[in-house]
Amino acid sequence: MSVAISQTITRKSASNLALAFCLLPADRRRAMCALYAFCRAVDDVADEDTLPVEQRREQLAAWREDIRRACSGAAPTFAINCELQPHIERFGLPFEEFDEVIRGCEMDLVQCRYADWPELEQYCYRVASVVGLLSLRVFGCDPARGRDYAIALGHALQLTNILRDVGNDARRGRLYLPAAELERHGVSAESILARTYTPGFRALAEAVAARARRRYREARQTLPADQRRALVAAELMGAVYWRLLRQIEAAGFHVLDGPVVRVGKPVKLALILRTWWRLKTGSVRPNYGDS
Repeated sequence: MSVAISQTITRKSASNLALAFCLLPADRRRAMCALYAFCRAVDDVADEDTLPVEQRREQLAAWREDIRRACSGAAPTFAINCELQPHIERFGLPFEEFDEVIRGCEMDLVQCRYADWPELEQYCYRVASVVGLLSLRVFGCDPARGRDYAIALGHALQLTNILRDVGNDARRGRLYLPAAELERHGVSAESILARTYTPGFRALAEAVAARARRRYREARQTLPADQRRALVAAELMGAVYWRLLRQIEAAGFHVLDGPVVRVGKPVKLALILRTWWRLKTGSVRPNYGDS
């Protein structure tokens, strides 16, 4: 039953991250489904705005204690963690990294504004880069050699997410763009929360996109060439999110209102085939960060 739970969560999510699992061997794909289901579950707890903050904090504390049991060899009680436990044991997934993911979710309980880039980068590290660090082990990549790559790619993906979701976050009273950057570009928080598009907002969004681009380039540069086969799923994630960033740019950063920018299924299929072909032919050039 527990296997069906995480697979169902992954399938229903239609996530760009979950898409990449199709390139993994079956055993690693099951592990990534379980890991994704855990990350999705704790994120959903933090995002459940209909519940009081203290109740969500208690739920996250329960998830922390349950995953601690799973990592220590004791019996977890949550179905997702029951499925995840064999993969924790097989791939050596450390509790400290699961704890960092939960800490990132806890930041969303008390913080909906970020003062500057260092503050936002801590959030990006916890909710995205640490997931990448856990994934390295499942993919079969040496965690020490792939660490810089996972951190850079995680930041790139999360910054792309933040840009895409500015409008939806504003509807919930959230604003992840750093206050120092708003001030530098002459943009008020109130105008973004009101989803008012201005030349200043476009300049601000361009600066965030430029930072994301630098992170994609860092990932390209730190990708261990001899680990690329193991990291094929991560490379597909990078390719999809890079395309998403390019679409946001092409749309003039009109992300405050209207439909959320998405990568269409035909494009995703093309990226899957291109990534698979490059792997088969031994190409070492990633499908992102090239301009």
